[in-house]
Amino acid sequence: MRVLSTLFISLALISCSQVAPLAESNAPSTTTESRYLTVLHTNDNHGRFWANEQGEYGMAARQTLLKRLRQEASAAGHAVILLSGGDINTGIPESDLQFAEPDFKGMAKLGYDAMALGNHEFDNPTSVLAKQIAWAQFPILSANIIDNNTQKPAYQAYTVIEKQGLKIAVIGLTTTDTAKIANPDYIAGLSFQEPALVTLPLAKQIKQQYAPDITIAVTHMGHYHNAAHGINAPGDVTLARALPKGTLDVIIGGHSQEPVCVTDNGAEDTEFSPGKACKPDNQNGTWIMQAHEWGKYVGKAEFKITNGKVELLSYALLPVNLKNKSGQYVQDHILPDPDMLAFLTPYQENGAKQLEGAVGQVSGFFDGERSTVRFQQSPLANLIISAQMAATKADFGVISGGGIRASIAAGEVSYKDILKVHPFKNRITYVDWPAQELLAYLDIVTRYPPDSGAFLQYHGIEFDISTDKISNVKIQGQPLDMTKTYRMSINSYNASGGDGYPTLNKRADYVDTSRTDAEVLKEYLQQHSPIQLDAYL
Repeated sequence: MRVLSTLFISLALISCSQVAPLAESNAPSTTTESRYLTVLHTNDNHGRFWANEQGEYGMAARQTLLKRLRQEASAAGHAVILLSGGDINTGIPESDLQFAEPDFKGMAKLGYDAMALGNHEFDNPTSVLAKQIAWAQFPILSANIIDNNTQKPAYQAYTVIEKQGLKIAVIGLTTTDTAKIANPDYIAGLSFQEPALVTLPLAKQIKQQYAPDITIAVTHMGHYHNAAHGINAPGDVTLARALPKGTLDVIIGGHSQEPVCVTDNGAEDTEFSPGKACKPDNQNGTWIMQAHEWGKYVGKAEFKITNGKVELLSYALLPVNLKNKSGQYVQDHILPDPDMLAFLTPYQENGAKQLEGAVGQVSGFFDGERSTVRFQQSPLANLIISAQMAATKADFGVISGGGIRASIAAGEVSYKDILKVHPFKNRITYVDWPAQELLAYLDIVTRYPPDSGAFLQYHGIEFDISTDKISNVKIQGQPLDMTKTYRMSINSYNASGGDGYPTLNKRADYVDTSRTDAEVLKEYLQQHSPIQLDAYL
């Protein structure tokens, strides 16, 4: 009964939605001839509008490749659509400083037909997202993000695209993990529904109203082989298995940032590398595809559609100027499109100008790799928290490991290096804890497991943790005094409940300094350089 009632609510939400699809005709196709569709796709752009230092990927080279693929498809009589699995924001300072304007406007020039809303689309206030949607000029979709005030989809749920007589339904879906990993300040008033419960009634509605030739879900949920999603929210495999066969023909995904390639028996293809053949996953009759990240590849799927039957003819992940370990391109070098290059160059120059010059120096490698900060204490975390403690005059500090996004190499440190570490513009805050309340808080945050973004990084505090409770707490080397109050530094994301941390920003003793984590780390480096690695191990 609970599932049925939830399904009824989902149907009501969809039927009340004011989201209008783009197709004008709802007459079903009548031809019995086979028609052909090429689906091109990327995902998890994360600010990579420009080629990297090795000349890999970048939107200008992608445009050259896309033009060629469209010409080839046209010559073969194929309709073409271009889709993105979302997460356009956050990763490269030149983009972050400009709120991904070059990326979204660049995608419009590349001719994207639709994309899924990713969790990183909420790294900025929703007013910024509204600007990005306007810059894009193509549908940015999510059917399962609900406005709590209206109880309707907060963003466009789907679109129906007509190309060469084919009607292509595209439904957007976003990971429910957004509720815990996005900045709570920016998703206030939104809820994230279970994708399968939303997709089933919506797909039925679209089929009845538009009779599409093919139904595609463009998702930002992650692909987890054999549905082994671990601590993550269920992803594309779970979705495909949960729906009746035939609900979705294709899932174009993102979020897990992998090339989805499987062996003949459906296991992960661990031998895949750029330039090799890739077989996409198939679950319950639904093809699942993902093109790694950053525009490193353009996925290309060719379909034959006859009398409602959708058949995959071929699939490939096409590298965009990727190099091997010897520094050689794995396929022929793709020249950048001159018009796209001319459009992007002012943005790159503007971003680079804001990042000029060194702000400090470090003596060794400050490890902020994902495989470190989500599993063990990190010297970079110690440096970051030290800076935040200095800015707030705190006795100790904490942050979640998932908030650290890059390492700092030995030598001169630029503002760009700092913004790679801290791309989210979190503000530095503090709380003055009575000792007894502090113990209760620590007993929660010290238990977040490894391999999660919530994994605790800390500095200035020591403790023992068991299955029963936290014990032997020391602050600045001294045993916790139950008569004292202790100041803790923490960023606004975790203080607002990000990564599932207890919410602190309603406390009377909570103070927001309004200074960002990047600003505070920059100042600390300027004041204390050269910084010795040994002091933070």
